[in-house]
Amino acid sequence: MKSEKNRPPACDVPGAQSHSREESGRSGISHFDVRVTGMGCAACVSKIENTLSSMKGVSQARANLASETVSVSYFPDKISPERILRRLESIGYKPAVSNIDLTVEGISCPSCVAKIETSLKKIPGVIDASVNAVSGTTTITFDPLYADFQQFKKFIEGVGDYTVVSASDETGIQIARERAQEEHIAALKRAFAISAILTVFTGLISMGERLPLIRLMNDSMRNYVLLILTLPVMFWAGLRFLRGAVFALRHKTFDMNVLIALGTLSAFLYSVAVTFIPENLLSRIAWKSAHPHVYYDSAAMIITLMLLGRMLEARAKRKSSDAIVRLLGLRAKIAHVIREQKEIDIPADEVVEGDIVIVKPGEAIPADGVIIEGFSTVNESMITGEGMPVDKAPGDIVIGATINLTGAFKFRATKVGKETILYQIVRMMEKAQGSKAAVQRVADRVTSYFVPAVLSIAVITFICWLILGEDPSFPRALLNFVAVLIIACPCALGLATPTAIMVGMGRAAEFGLLFKGGDVLEKTRTINTIVFDKTGTLTIGEPSVTDVVSLDGKDALSVLRIAASAESASEHPIGVALRKKAEASQLDLAKCESFKAIPGKGVSATIDGKRVLVGKPAFVVENGISVSQLEKDISSLSEEGKTVMVVAVEDEAKGIIALADTVKHEAKTAIEIIKKMGLDVFLLSGDTEKTSMYVSKKLGIDTFFAEVLPGEKVDIISELKSQGRKVAMVGDGINDAPALASADIGIAVGAGTDIAIEASDITLIGDDLMGVPRALELSRKTYRVIKQNLFWAFFYNSLGIPVAAGVLYPVFGILLNPVYAAVAMAFSSVSVVSNSLRLKRFQPGF
Repeated sequence: MKSEKNRPPACDVPGAQSHSREESGRSGISHFDVRVTGMGCAACVSKIENTLSSMKGVSQARANLASETVSVSYFPDKISPERILRRLESIGYKPAVSNIDLTVEGISCPSCVAKIETSLKKIPGVIDASVNAVSGTTTITFDPLYADFQQFKKFIEGVGDYTVVSASDETGIQIARERAQEEHIAALKRAFAISAILTVFTGLISMGERLPLIRLMNDSMRNYVLLILTLPVMFWAGLRFLRGAVFALRHKTFDMNVLIALGTLSAFLYSVAVTFIPENLLSRIAWKSAHPHVYYDSAAMIITLMLLGRMLEARAKRKSSDAIVRLLGLRAKIAHVIREQKEIDIPADEVVEGDIVIVKPGEAIPADGVIIEGFSTVNESMITGEGMPVDKAPGDIVIGATINLTGAFKFRATKVGKETILYQIVRMMEKAQGSKAAVQRVADRVTSYFVPAVLSIAVITFICWLILGEDPSFPRALLNFVAVLIIACPCALGLATPTAIMVGMGRAAEFGLLFKGGDVLEKTRTINTIVFDKTGTLTIGEPSVTDVVSLDGKDALSVLRIAASAESASEHPIGVALRKKAEASQLDLAKCESFKAIPGKGVSATIDGKRVLVGKPAFVVENGISVSQLEKDISSLSEEGKTVMVVAVEDEAKGIIALADTVKHEAKTAIEIIKKMGLDVFLLSGDTEKTSMYVSKKLGIDTFFAEVLPGEKVDIISELKSQGRKVAMVGDGINDAPALASADIGIAVGAGTDIAIEASDITLIGDDLMGVPRALELSRKTYRVIKQNLFWAFFYNSLGIPVAAGVLYPVFGILLNPVYAAVAMAFSSVSVVSNSLRLKRFQPGF
């Protein structure tokens, strides 16, 4: 075991910033300006500039003292605006920004995402915009002095066939999204059903001579009937694709709608030409095709299959956000409150802070609060992920939406509405699911070039088949052109990452884990070093009695009773620990008189008419009492890092009591699992070297840092990072916040302070350290799913497009019918989403 006490000098914690964003002329660099508060002198300017410039991914940072603004140039593929803002706030400069979540209906592919994000970032005052292709959530970070909701709505609806849904709070947004998703799926069902019926008829009529009734129609009449049947499929059921293509082309962009519209319109318009142009003229146009065919059935079938794919995809995407829906479904509907000394029932949403609420067995708790009367057992697994019910008594905190199991109790509501833990979890999940992982940004860049590349390949295919193909070359060139357009699937690329991130974070929430973003979920897999704070993280955070030793070796409970009685009037943590132990041992305490506390030493009191001293060995010796007979026990317990108190009655030492901040019961198991996963584990403590060594040895931690001052924690994290390590810091206190922010990944224990949680990347909602290895394993599993999705998407497109272009025809005589191309395209998107949904069944392997 190794103790690390030599550290570099303390230095300022690196900082962060906020911004109004625009694209720089230099390739790959973005820029933003943001107003901040807290700049008071030139030293602030220097601190902000040095801190931000030192961040990986920041190209340049400039602070203006006069205008109180910060300008930042950065590489968006290396660092996110949110991370810069959090860093800026962590060094004391608060960005003047707000966040708003909108639901956008009509997003169908990655090109929609890029189009909306680009449009929003052009609005003055917008710092960042992130669109989730799966849920339709659009998260905008902006300066409210320059931008507002109406501008966002106008810009989004102006660049495409999109509808912006606004809501007053987080729950309203989710409800609005659910309603929009239901309406969207219902519309797709109607369009698909009608389109499918008409397509069946076009297919039957296209079979021509094979069916007796169809033989009664000549070619000209059959073509007119097919046209009539196909028109509603093309221009009613398929209108969403055509409208989307028009919007895209109007804004000089290309998306999946452009490919579908070009493919189906090409087949449809060619068929219209065959229907109306005289055959002798058409045969010359169609390159010696004596009896040119129509492809109404292909156009109708492609539209129908595209609608089927969109419908299946929409259903699967909806399942990816089930975790949030389930969380919101946990809310209590009715609350029993006491008003004007009467119990009345009101909607749970109408509970206000300070209300006295009655909760009966089997009911959901309607708000966060503190129990004032009654005892019960509460199932908190839906919030904390911890399966064991928790006993509750007066003074204990209860969490809204958890389930009361046994007794009835009254509690005072302390947090209601969107201030409750449930809503904070939903809000964090909404925000996290709207963020982008680094691998997703790479996929987005690929898809931005994908559609133009496919269009180029389709045109080249058409020209090659037209010039080099066998007669009739024009129909074959047209079919291969359509097949290339239809089989290409940027949707699979665009959905590969966000669906896995959404399902992964939803599953994490069920285990009591909150990731602050997709980038955090992805990045966690790279961690190879974990640093644990000791007090309150690995330990309970308060002293408890571990040993009671009597001088005669027999009457230990008598020693405990005397000490607890003497400390009965004390509010010191040691006094509280002694009373708790006495209560647990069912001891009746004696009356305490003449109580006197001597700071840093101990207490004196009169118990049962006798003078009693309880304190450090030196304190007892100072009062002329020998402790020689107890020195062996005092020494051995002190070696274990415990606080030893001597109990003396009159002038004789009666025994000793040892206290320690006890290690959490699951800490050793969690650390063993983490080490088996191949990570190095360090302990960080402000406690003495002796205590730190004892805890480290007990938990199996090889290296510890002892007697660390709060300001030195950041230096230790920086030192470990300078060794090439990817470091995660686990902590719970205010003094852990800078270290949590400076680590590659900060993990806050949920029972800790709000400041620590705010500075972290991952929050353990409960107090269970097993959440740390769960987070690591889930991150690794999610990344594997993302890689599988991306491999399938790239493999599908790499294989499908050449086959559709006809590269196999010269050797194997194989051509791909556009209808089969449509089937393959629909299958590719659904398969990616379905693979991501496997994460819903994730279970840790321990």
